[in-house]
Parts: sequence; structure tokens; C-alpha cells
Amino acid sequence: MGDAVLVAEGLGARTRRGWVFRGVDLSVAPGEYVALDGAAGSGRTSLLLALAGYFRTTEGTVTRTAPAALGFVAGVNEPEPGLSVAEHMEERLVLLGRAPWNLRKRRREALEHLRDVPLDPKALGRDLDRLGAHRLCLALALVNEPGVILVDDVDNGLSEVERTVLEKTLRESGPAVVVTERAA
Repeated sequence: MGDAVLVAEGLGARTRRGWVFRGVDLSVAPGEYVALDGAAGSGRTSLLLALAGYFRTTEGTVTRTAPAALGFVAGVNEPEPGLSVAEHMEERLVLLGRAPWNLRKRRREALEHLRDVPLDPKALGRDLDRLGAHRLCLALALVNEPGVILVDDVDNGLSEVERTVLEKTLRESGPAVVVTERAA
């Protein structure tokens, strides 16, 4: 395993309908960017969630030597429609027990965490485009100081330029990153 932050060995998940994914071996080093690709319905999202510890597997093992965090995963981890960007960050800080009790200080700290995120802090979750949703979820994930961030469908609903921007942002975020995308 060496210095890997995430290792999967012989990982598989079987349901009554058959295998969701099977025989996955993966080792992710600190700071590494790994793309998992597959056709629609191939189990990419389930595998990603299993690697993060949110999906039960039936064979193999997953070892994380550092905390894992989810970035954008449609239907699982995405912006709340009625919360602003800043309110999302405030909520995350409160849930982690890292928010000051004073509302004004808490808001200031939330904005400090968002200083490098090119989003309007007042924008509501429902008004974010797909790239904005990815950016917000990445900022929220980074608050946890994870060793690896897992992000789903980085090529879905984005233009080629937006995909390039997102990949660059993810690569420069610091921790290891595992993404899923459709097979080329």
C-alpha cells in the first residue's frame, strides 16, 4: 500500500440482479488525479460511493489512510436549492463544529473559506450552473481537509471549456482526486 491514501483490492458489489461492479483494484497516491470511465449504467457512481465508504460492497476491501470527501455527486451530494453559497459554507462549518457562535463571525469565516471560489456568495443553489455546483461542492469538501476527494460525472452537462476548467481546479485542489466520466 505504501503511501497511498486509497486502496481497493478485489472490490465488488453484487445485488439480486447481478454484479454492479467487480474485481476493482485501485491505488491512489497523495495528490494523484485518477479518472474512472465507463458507459452509462456501468456502476461508476456506485463504485465511487463505495470508495468513499457510502455504498456497501460484497467482496474485496477498501482502505483509506486519510479522510475521504465527496465532491459533486448528482442526487447524493449537490447544492441545496434554497441555500446561498455562503449559507452552504456556514452550514458545513456548523456541522463540523468549526463555526464561531457569533453569527457575524461565522459568516465572515464562511466567506473566508469561499475567497478562492469564483462564485457569488449570495447565489442560491438552484441558480448555480453545473460548473458552479461542482465548484461549491469542492469548496465544501476541502473544509474537511480530506486526503482524497471523489467526484462523479465530471464530463456530464459541461462544455469542453468548462470540463478543462473543472479538471484544472480539481488537480490543483491539493488532495488526491478520483473522478468518474463516461467512456470516450
